[in-house]
Amino acid sequence: MSRAFVKEPEGDQAGDDQPERPHSTHPNYITPGGLRKLKEKLDAMIARRTELEADKDNLGARSELQSLHGEIRFLQRRIEVAIPVASNQQGTDAIRFGATVELLDDAGAPHRFTIVGEDEADAARNLISWVSPLGSALLNRKNGELITWHRPAGDRELEITGFSYVPAEVL
Repeated sequence: MSRAFVKEPEGDQAGDDQPERPHSTHPNYITPGGLRKLKEKLDAMIARRTELEADKDNLGARSELQSLHGEIRFLQRRIEVAIPVASNQQGTDAIRFGATVELLDDAGAPHRFTIVGEDEADAARNLISWVSPLGSALLNRKNGELITWHRPAGDRELEITGFSYVPAEVL
């Protein structure tokens, strides 16, 4: 049978022709808790890969396996280049990586964000990347300073009302 129009590779191996997921050009600063979570995620993916390899006759499993290979490589590389930064290593004179920052916007509404690594950022949990527009605007600032948060929805003026460092395990 001709394989000219078949997308899967010949043989039993799942294809590995998906493009590599790009890596950030920034240093991979990460909290110790964030690094632990990345390693746990990698372990879970490797376990899932083992399950899928046992069921390689299933076309759905082959497709998932192909995707999983790329994700595993991506996570392995992110962990390889990770630079753990514990919050207790930061000075308290200005906002640094790992700080939880209290802010007031120009309407008087309070906001609270924690500055974390790119792999840990989660807007739903108010965890912002240190390279995000807000994260980078906050770094090296002090209590009482005003910053401008450049957003697609429009700029906002924010006043820094306080900051502290929570244990990395809490994140």
